[in-house]
Amino acid sequence: MAAASGILITPQEKRNVKKASTFGTGQLIKAALDSGASCIIIGIGGSATNDGGAGMAQALGAQFYDSEGKILPKGGEALSKLHSIDLRNLDPRLNYTKILIASDVKNPLCGSHGCSVVYGPQKGATAKDVEILDKALENYAAIARRDVGIDIRNVPGAGAAGGLGAGLMLFANGKMEPGIELILNIIGFENIAKDADLVFTGEGFTDSQTANGKAPVGVAAIAKKYKIPVICLSGGISSDASALYNHGIDAVSGTPCAPISLNSCIENAATMLEDAAERLIRLVLIGTKLNRK
Repeated sequence: MAAASGILITPQEKRNVKKASTFGTGQLIKAALDSGASCIIIGIGGSATNDGGAGMAQALGAQFYDSEGKILPKGGEALSKLHSIDLRNLDPRLNYTKILIASDVKNPLCGSHGCSVVYGPQKGATAKDVEILDKALENYAAIARRDVGIDIRNVPGAGAAGGLGAGLMLFANGKMEPGIELILNIIGFENIAKDADLVFTGEGFTDSQTANGKAPVGVAAIAKKYKIPVICLSGGISSDASALYNHGIDAVSGTPCAPISLNSCIENAATMLEDAAERLIRLVLIGTKLNRK
């Protein structure tokens, strides 16, 4: 979904979490349906949105109305005025298409641990914006419970990607799956890695939260079955990242080699990753030579 509704594809000056919509993600799902897909795997994360997946549903035919019977505009803020949901024109192919939601986020839709409070500020939401968006999603959940027949408010993962998790479960019969486990199974990672001498993994920023089911720890869990050492390359490292040494990660190393801005890190990520990997391999080779003495 980040390729259609993601924060990194939205220029800084155009980001507005109250207005941002998952409509583009819905268009991608429709394109997959049009191509004849019987199973769609949707990786959710890195979103610029906080609309509960309403935009996604709109792209697939759902209609959202205010108390005057007018169609709501897109965006999470508008959900505060939601009065009714009409699914009569929702794409019927969703009834027999398997939708798997790849996500490691367990946050509910609303409340102190909901997407607005926890992730809204990362998308530029002010304290007032967070309050507005959380109340809007509270209303959305209440109307959905009445009109769709599903109480989504406190379902684990409903708050993933600004509530897209909720929308996919409400309108597309989506099934939440641990993201890294799903992807590793699809690509047959265990069969690929079992004969390796060394495994590299990585992520954008590494801290103690990485241990909560994120990609590096998922990779490490498989590698450790075969006693393979694991190195995590990261764009940034928190002071508490050493907690990962108890979760199968043998070493953590950052990609920057000098003080640098976040924007520069993002713009030069590929080159920096390649350089960091070379530095690490050179150290590994030194260790191999020392071990032979």
